[in-house]
Amino acid sequence: MKNLVSSGVLGRWQTWAGFGVAAVLLFAVAPAVLSDFRLSLLGKFLCFAIVAVGIGLAWGRGGMLVLGQGVFFGLGGYMMGMHLKIADAQLRGEAVPDFMQIAGVRELPGYWEPFASPAFTLTAILVAPTAIAVALGYGVFKRRVKGAYFAILSQALAAAMAILLVGQTSLGGSNGLNRFRTFFGFTLNDPVNRRMLYFIAAATLLLVVAVARQLMYSRYGELLVAVRDSEERVRFLGYDPANIKVAAYAVAALFASIAGALFTPIVGFIAPSQVGILPSIAFLIGVAIGGRTTLLGPVLGAIGVAWAQTVFSERFPSEWTYAQGLLFIVVVGFFPAGLAGLAGVRSLLNRRRCSDSPASVAEPEPQGTTEEKVGVPT
Repeated sequence: MKNLVSSGVLGRWQTWAGFGVAAVLLFAVAPAVLSDFRLSLLGKFLCFAIVAVGIGLAWGRGGMLVLGQGVFFGLGGYMMGMHLKIADAQLRGEAVPDFMQIAGVRELPGYWEPFASPAFTLTAILVAPTAIAVALGYGVFKRRVKGAYFAILSQALAAAMAILLVGQTSLGGSNGLNRFRTFFGFTLNDPVNRRMLYFIAAATLLLVVAVARQLMYSRYGELLVAVRDSEERVRFLGYDPANIKVAAYAVAALFASIAGALFTPIVGFIAPSQVGILPSIAFLIGVAIGGRTTLLGPVLGAIGVAWAQTVFSERFPSEWTYAQGLLFIVVVGFFPAGLAGLAGVRSLLNRRRCSDSPASVAEPEPQGTTEEKVGVPT
C-alpha cells in the first residue's frame, strides 16, 4: 500500500515537474534566445503540436487513423480569418474586405455577418468543428466503419473541403484569406503583439496537453485503449464503442480547430493548401515519428518535423517531400511506436539488466497473511 501511494505521489510530482520545465522553456528560454522571426516560427510549430495532441488521443489511444484533421484545422482558421478581415474593413470604414472589393462585391455575404462579433467567432471556433465531428463520428462509428475504410473516408473529406474552398471566391478562392492587420484590436505588425500571440499559443499547448493527459489516465482513457485493442469485448461488457470513439474524435477536432484559429494570425494567412490531404498527412507524420501512444511524443514529433521541413526545404525544396515520405515509411514499418518507443525499449532493457544482476536480487518477502502485511490487527 505504501509503495502504491508513494508511486502515485512520485508520478504527480513528475507530471508537475514536466509542465514546469516546459513552461520555463516556452515562456523564458525561447523568448530570450530566439529572434522575433524565429519566435513567430516556433509559434507556428506549436499550432501543429496542438493538432498532434488530438491525433495522439484519437489514433494512438483510440486506434482511429484520422487523415482528415486538415478539415477541422481549416475550419478554425477560416472562421478566425473571416473575423479578422471584417475587423480590418471596419477600421478602414469599408463595408467589405479588400479582396471582395477587387472582385466587385459591394455587400458582405450573409454567412459572413455573424463573424463580425468576437464572441460569436470564438464560440463558433469551439462549437462548430466539434459538432461536425460528433455528427460525422456517429454516422461512421455507429455503422462500425473502422480501419482503412475510416482513413479513406476522412481523407476524402479533406480533399472535398479543399476543392470546395478553392471554388469559393467569397473566401478568397485558392489564395485564401490573408493580409490581416489587427487581432482583436491589437496591431499585428507590432513585435510586442507578435510575442503575445506566441505566448497564447504556448499557453494553449500546455492546456491542451493537460486536458489530453487527464483523458488518457482517466477511466475514459482505459475504455478508449480497450476499444482500440478489442472492440467486441468492450461491447460485450456493456459499453458502446461508438460513443467512446466519437468523444475522442470530437476532442481531436476541437484541438485542430483551436490550432487553426491560432495559426491564422500567427502566420498571416489561411488557404486551401492548409486544409487538404497533404497537411493532414503531414500532421500524421509528426505524430508517428514522435510516438503516437505517448503524451509528449506527438508534440515533440510535430515540432521536430515542422522544424526539419522549414530547414531542409529551403536547401532541398524538391527532395524534402521524398525524404519526409521515406521517413514516415521507415518509422511505421520498423519503429511503429516512434522515437518515444525507442526510449521505452532502452529503459526496459536497462531494467532487465539491473534485475538480472546479483546485487539487485531482492530478499524474499516474509510469509504472512494480508492483514499482517498491512498492519491490520487480527
